[in-house]
Amino acid sequence: MKAILKILFLQLAVSHIALGQQFYLRGEVRDEKGIALQNVNILQHSTGFIYRTGSQGGFGILSKNKTDTLTFSADGYYKETAIVSSDVFLTTQLKLIPVAASIRRDKLSSLTKDLSRESQRKWFMGDETYASIVENKFVETEHYPTTGLALNIDKASYSNIRRFISMNTVVPPDAVRLEEMLNYFNFGYTPPQGDDVFNVRSTLTSCPWNKENQLFFVNVCSKKINVDSLPPAHLVFLVDISGSMDIPNRLPLIKSAFHLLANNLREKDTVSIVVYGGVVGIMLQPTAGNEKEKINKAIDELEPGGSTPGASGISIAYGLAKNHYIKNGNNRVILATDGDFNVGVQTETELDELISRNRESGIYLTCIGVGMGNYKDSKIQTLARKGNGNFAYIDGYQEAEKVFLKEYTQTLYAVADDVYMNVNFNSDLVKEYRLIGFDNKVGAIADSLSVIEGGEIGSGHSLVAAFEIIPVVRSKGVVDTEKYFSEVSIQFRNPNESAVNFVTYKCPYDLLKFSDVNPAFRFATAVIMYGSLLRGSQYVKNADWDAVLLIAGESANREDIPQTQFVELAENTKNLYNKYKKKRRGRNKED
Repeated sequence: MKAILKILFLQLAVSHIALGQQFYLRGEVRDEKGIALQNVNILQHSTGFIYRTGSQGGFGILSKNKTDTLTFSADGYYKETAIVSSDVFLTTQLKLIPVAASIRRDKLSSLTKDLSRESQRKWFMGDETYASIVENKFVETEHYPTTGLALNIDKASYSNIRRFISMNTVVPPDAVRLEEMLNYFNFGYTPPQGDDVFNVRSTLTSCPWNKENQLFFVNVCSKKINVDSLPPAHLVFLVDISGSMDIPNRLPLIKSAFHLLANNLREKDTVSIVVYGGVVGIMLQPTAGNEKEKINKAIDELEPGGSTPGASGISIAYGLAKNHYIKNGNNRVILATDGDFNVGVQTETELDELISRNRESGIYLTCIGVGMGNYKDSKIQTLARKGNGNFAYIDGYQEAEKVFLKEYTQTLYAVADDVYMNVNFNSDLVKEYRLIGFDNKVGAIADSLSVIEGGEIGSGHSLVAAFEIIPVVRSKGVVDTEKYFSEVSIQFRNPNESAVNFVTYKCPYDLLKFSDVNPAFRFATAVIMYGSLLRGSQYVKNADWDAVLLIAGESANREDIPQTQFVELAENTKNLYNKYKKKRRGRNKED
């Protein structure tokens, strides 16, 4: 046996000499008990070739590089990716996947403590329609005082809605996510004090669409990172160049957006480009941010064509991000796609698992959606949440400027990870409450194993969470204002750290007239009413488009372009939906 191995080694050595710049990568694969694993798949990243381990778990692979990246995979084991050097014998250990871990869990946007899934299922099973997103309903404070919600900076829903209205098309109700609409405006920003990561404040006022109820706002503002002190970044542009991207508002728009982003890069930053479509591979090796001509040339050379092997592209992008990982830096994959992953179910599951596992490696995922028609909004949103990242939709050059220029640090530099907020209401003051937005999908509620995970918050972000309140009615209308209305707690991790931090804030009972409320929160109210009307919410039956326009017109900041544009959008939406309603009435009369 030793003689045979010696002959094989000599043959490989001769081949190495004959081929010139060739290197020999050697190693073995074992399980957690040290037992050799046979027939483990080995993906060589530099070539895309797949090899397998031998009967003793060993392998030997020729490479044109002295160092290469290999990914090891076997049924029932977690995948492992490693950088291999020709002068080091590599021993790789594969870990068994527990039965529970192999089950795919849905993700919740919000979770009310102790409220059973059986109760929540009645929210949608009793309706005539089976919408994929279930609007949160009122819950009794006495039995369920605490609700938690995952915080993030996703804002794709608003620009996608705007795209529908610009096309004179009614908006699909499931495309409306109220928390993302509120995220879009970043209003009411108040910086945290000193070294604090968050500043929390609250507002309680009357509810415009139901005078007997109240509106409660929690505003969470994250600290701003000084541009001069931004850590070095390694950004991997992962670009879908498949045939479906061959439309002006898809790949050409993405190229324009990445040109804008490239102009922001510094010498200490690094950018790489990975493509998937007719070809899958590395279009631009890691390049310093000041080599703008080289970067822009690579962007200009992107051409569409072929199918959409999304899993392969993401594997390569994460491998590249790992190989050039910057310790204490900003390591991020930026996926730009119309979401048309035309791959099998098994591959999509593996893709989700790949994203989830890389979440723990310190690599963020920003998803940029473009296009129309086969734009897979929910798929890209899921990937962003699994990848500890954020999600934006670009419907034009102006939106690209907003995401990559005006909100550059907010989009690409996290100040907190796994951000999760609990709101605990005082049952002496609150009879029932309803979380506005952060609605869960039907599948997540139906799945008893679904979990809630916090999101990523970027630099200088202002987030608004809103609740509709049914107050406790006092016989004499007297309220003990010394009592706190609610208590807010936020848990989060600092980037690249494992320790969990907590921030608590007690919200005082201070009921304001709606007209006296900060304009930012009155404008937020208009956005909530607008989105609720688009969704056909049962809770805003007393509201109409004119009420939205009145509140938005009075409260919009005239120096804030997105806010003034919202007023125009609301006017266009009113006209479109009134025409649509007339047409529908006409059809009903004919029937």
